[in-house]
Amino acid sequence: MVSKVLLIDPLKCDGCKECEKVCILRHSGYRRIARKRIDVLGIEPVGNFFVPFACQQCADAPCMAVCPKQAITRDTNLARVVVDASLCVGCSMCVSACPSGLMAFDYEVGLAYKCDLCDGEPQCVRVCEKKAIAYVEPHKFQQQRAQKEAAKLCGVLRPNVYFPGTIVGNGKRNR
Repeated sequence: MVSKVLLIDPLKCDGCKECEKVCILRHSGYRRIARKRIDVLGIEPVGNFFVPFACQQCADAPCMAVCPKQAITRDTNLARVVVDASLCVGCSMCVSACPSGLMAFDYEVGLAYKCDLCDGEPQCVRVCEKKAIAYVEPHKFQQQRAQKEAAKLCGVLRPNVYFPGTIVGNGKRNR
């Protein structure tokens, strides 16, 4: 199975928070509003800028490294880090170790929790009308990013500079 990652584009996010709502509903129902696994942070006075944040599923997950009961493990099929609630003892060391602050702790039940990518079908992606959140294969993300950067570079260099092998305005190959 090809692993995927959450790709977040803050320039598309309008701060509707539908991703938060569906996350709460999927994992907790509306009984536990505080237990969302995605968080939309925003700066309204500065041009209504919003950014959805979710667990980065770190390659060398500090939360996993500090767990004294090995309740946090890596699911290699989905490239995600998961919490086994049956093993969690509620020490919350994982919350302290999380570099992005996206591991959380439910004090009512005494358990840690985090984004689990909805078992491979993230509901936040499904409900995001603006397409600010996508679930993509990492190489596709890298390809999109490279294409954007190349387009910026070409915009800066044209029409005065051509790369060897490119076709110039008259249809001939530049040498």
